[in-house]
Amino acid sequence: MQIAILERPANTIAKITLDAGEDVTAEGGSLVAMSADMAMETSTHKRGKGGVMKGLKRMLAGENLFLNHYTAAKSGDVLYLAPNLSGDIMHKKLESGTLVVQGSSFLAHSAGIEMDMTWQGAKNLLSKEGLFWLKFSGKGDVLINAFGAIYPVEVKDEYIVDTGHIVAFEDSLTFSLSKVGKSWISSILGGEGLVCRFKGTGTVWCQSHSERSFGFALGPKLRAR
Repeated sequence: MQIAILERPANTIAKITLDAGEDVTAEGGSLVAMSADMAMETSTHKRGKGGVMKGLKRMLAGENLFLNHYTAAKSGDVLYLAPNLSGDIMHKKLESGTLVVQGSSFLAHSAGIEMDMTWQGAKNLLSKEGLFWLKFSGKGDVLINAFGAIYPVEVKDEYIVDTGHIVAFEDSLTFSLSKVGKSWISSILGGEGLVCRFKGTGTVWCQSHSERSFGFALGPKLRAR
């Protein structure tokens, strides 16, 4: 399998070239184009299997109930995938450990990856992120998307990220919610409110823009018309 990330960072698309018999699992609605002899199968979890509970758990994390599985008929078959919102795509190759991803950021993964839902604690009730996240484990390739550009931050002790700008992080990191300023008044009046304070050693991936902030800015203009 060969993965090329094209036209980044604003209108990114993933080009996936497969060997004969290789398959990719993708979020429903992400297909742009594919080779004519590529086979597609839809299920709630694994290719050829059901797993309604797995699908329902993904829905709690903001994903679709159904997944599409694409299988190459011959070597060189090509699949193009893109997210719904304008932004970047990140290709992460997993060898060990677990990648935790915000809901709605999953795009695709290869056959060796297991996807499930994870609960990050009651602190998410107060954050701009969803209550549930997706977690990916196993060996293989994962594609995730974001609103705007994606950039990595290597955390060695502690790092602060606005709650609306987290895309993914390695499970070697933990986070807690805190105020960004010295006082709650300055945090609220400054328009930032709560932030995520990551601790440990690992990587957190951030997105340059926030869907929620974009919606707040766009909403009044739409209503005005």
